[in-house]
Formats: sequence, C-alpha cells, structure tokens
Amino acid sequence: MVLIEWTDRSLEDLNEIHDYIARDSKNYANLFVKKIYETVQKLKDFPNIGRVVPEVSNSSVREVIFQNYRIIYRKMNKYVEIITIIHGSRLLRI
Repeated sequence: MVLIEWTDRSLEDLNEIHDYIARDSKNYANLFVKKIYETVQKLKDFPNIGRVVPEVSNSSVREVIFQNYRIIYRKMNKYVEIITIIHGSRLLRI
C-alpha cells in the first residue's frame, strides 16, 4: 500500500470543482468531491490502474478518469502524488 499526497494545485482544483457544482446543488457538489476522493483512495492499493498521460512523456505520470474529469497523478516508490484534476475538455498544462 502506498500513501496519497495532494499538491496544493490539486486541492485548489478540487475546491474550484466543488464551488462550480455548488452553484446548482451543494449536496451534489459534496457528493461529487466525495466520489473523487474515493476514486483517489483506490490508488493506495492499485497505483498502476491509471493509464500513462498521453501528453506527457513520463511513464510515472498517470491518470484515472472520473466522469468528465482527469485525475492526474505521479506514481513514486512509496506514494502517489495527485498533481491536478482537470475537466477532460480542457488542455492539460503540467
């Protein structure tokens, strides 16, 4: 099992997603963030489940998809670092 570390950027992304969804429904926003968190927690036991990010030429940078969002992370030896969470329609800038 590996540890999960969130970058400041990824936490900001999560807050922005929450705030955007909360304009329509605070309950759905809370549920959505909870589901993203649950998706990330799976990486503790299965850090290789994500595919290599096509825009990056580094096999340690991977992504898992949750609904329309890409959860980009870096797989290290003893931990997984969540880099960013981005809507699939947006350009990725790491």
